[in-house]
Amino acid sequence: MPASDASFRQSAFAKPPVARVWPVEKTAHGEVRVDPYDWLRDPAFPEVKDPDILSYLEAENGYIEQVLGGEGDLRPALTAELRARIKEDDTGVPYRRDGYFYQSRFAAGQNYPVFVRWAAGTSEEEVVLDVNVLAAQHDFMRVADFETTRDGRYLAYTADTDGSERYGVRVKDLSTGAMVLEGVADASPGVAWAADGQHLFYVRQDEFQRPKTVWRHRLGTAVGEDVLVYGEADPAWMVSLDLTLSGRFIRIVAHNNVSTEVRLLDAAQPEGEPRLVLPRRQGHEYNVEDQGDTAWIITNDIHRNFRLVKAPLADTAESNWVQVIAPADRTYLTGHMAFRDWLVVYARVEGAQLVRVLDPRQADGQGGAHDIAFPDAAFEVGPGANFDYDGGLLRLRYQSLVTPPTVYDYDLNDRTLAIRKVQEIPSGYDADQYVSARLLAPARDGTLIPVSIVHRRDFPKDGSGVLHLYAYGAYGNGIDPYFSANRLGLLDRGFAFAIAHIRGGDELGRGWYEDGKLENKINSFTDFIDAAQFLATQGYAKAGNISAEGGSAGGLLMGAVANMAPEGLFRAIVAQVPFVDVVNTMLDDSLPLTVIEYDEWGNPNEPEVYERLKSYSPYDNVAAKAYPHLLITAGLSDPRVTYWEPAKWTAKLRSLKTDDHVLLSRTEMGAGHAGAAGRFDKLKEVALTQAFLLRAFGKGL
Repeated sequence: MPASDASFRQSAFAKPPVARVWPVEKTAHGEVRVDPYDWLRDPAFPEVKDPDILSYLEAENGYIEQVLGGEGDLRPALTAELRARIKEDDTGVPYRRDGYFYQSRFAAGQNYPVFVRWAAGTSEEEVVLDVNVLAAQHDFMRVADFETTRDGRYLAYTADTDGSERYGVRVKDLSTGAMVLEGVADASPGVAWAADGQHLFYVRQDEFQRPKTVWRHRLGTAVGEDVLVYGEADPAWMVSLDLTLSGRFIRIVAHNNVSTEVRLLDAAQPEGEPRLVLPRRQGHEYNVEDQGDTAWIITNDIHRNFRLVKAPLADTAESNWVQVIAPADRTYLTGHMAFRDWLVVYARVEGAQLVRVLDPRQADGQGGAHDIAFPDAAFEVGPGANFDYDGGLLRLRYQSLVTPPTVYDYDLNDRTLAIRKVQEIPSGYDADQYVSARLLAPARDGTLIPVSIVHRRDFPKDGSGVLHLYAYGAYGNGIDPYFSANRLGLLDRGFAFAIAHIRGGDELGRGWYEDGKLENKINSFTDFIDAAQFLATQGYAKAGNISAEGGSAGGLLMGAVANMAPEGLFRAIVAQVPFVDVVNTMLDDSLPLTVIEYDEWGNPNEPEVYERLKSYSPYDNVAAKAYPHLLITAGLSDPRVTYWEPAKWTAKLRSLKTDDHVLLSRTEMGAGHAGAAGRFDKLKEVALTQAFLLRAFGKGL
């Protein structure tokens, strides 16, 4: 067991910031709760102007410099080490779209990509968009969309310039370089061009920053003349849009967390009316892809793990559905893509990902169906840049705990898998030095929790090692075994890294998600604790030699685990943008996500739900007890987990915890939920986390 760094104690540093106490009484269901730190919420949000709030946040940021800075500061060396693993002059794999090949490129020293293209059959390149130029005008820059007209003349993209996720819609005339649209400033990601290249469809947010309306803009007209195409009236539903792979339809999707309703608008008739595929009903999720005269629909109408049906595109009523892939308890369908001659279905079979190719030209719709074989036993795979509907190539993104991100092209006719690119690690990487495994950890109710783990081949399994455990466990978002070059430094310093596939994700099917949400949410927390204790019994690390990390809803997990886990199990916890003020947030329907989230967490306006949320809300359950070393992060402009949640949690922990462990809180003052946007800027955040972990375990470089 590595010796604890005696210098890494709260008492070894100057006194940490202390937030003032200003009790505010809040009443719900006849109960009065006192919130001592409610003042940390600026009523002007999304702007934060209150000088007392800003002063406190800056003081917390400054405290990190006291604790991690000075002569023993590990961050500069860690940042340099992390940067050495990035290929600075990097290029993406070209992809074909209409008459052009497009490619993203990074030049040495650049934080952001440059997008270039060349006409098919030529080699003369042109710069389509240089994100570095855009970023030079702002402290933050994230481009979310990149959509060109079929003739290649216009580019539409969306840009977030402060991390608030309030995007602007912009259109660039690639023939002149002139900007022809910059006036939309309240949008969400998702734009689509009509076939004529003159009409652009986009999504606008309401006053609560919820994506609620779809608009049509005609080039050459004022934004004020844009036409409302679809508006969502239900406050718990939101909208998104895209273009189907065929390019024939603009797909408008209204949805909440457990239901969908799809409309298709003929891209050749931009001023027409969107056609409803199937009316909504609560709990029914479906998605549709078009292929010639056929609509392919994945639906959970009769089974929670979904099935695949087809119907005439002209009449998609359920009475016309023909089942192609039957639902199954073992197989969970997660998505599909329709090429001109092929259908690709993504699925999970008992947790393992699968890509199945069907030939709709066969009589039963799936003659010659086959699964694509991949080299690793456990991996993550998903669609890459696929825009060539008529072509016979499927682009895939692939990785595993030991395999760097790889781009494959799969020839649908020849059934051959070709590597187009493997992420290069300039400082060196030898996959043979690392081993991965998939374990099953018994939960306290007997359920077996999958755990993916990676470590160096010489890692000791006698309890003397160090383990870093990660999980998310919410929204049905499964965490597959992914590669991270940033992780290598921890592995090389004696850490094992594990992902606990706890209930609340969808790794083992839709039921795995349902068993970790609403009234079953407690399973997510206990699964994580039980997985940590199991790994200790297997010799990966003794209690006290384990650290934990999670972000957003995974940050809620970290907060609940900090309150619930046996004392001494975890030495350190990293909570990234943690959703920890659960009761207050879910009672506040003015926040962007609250009403939308009732299907995930429950509506606390119902007394029994209120009591359940209160029972595990990390902020409401901070106690006078010992806590592990804690690193808590936030983003000042974050609309998903507002900055005051981690700030209030930090303040309350400081006032009540009885230990001498270090508690650090970092608020990114110019970023939102995802942190810094630039590829090098992000490394500073990673270096902060790793420096914290190394110090907590008494390790150096």
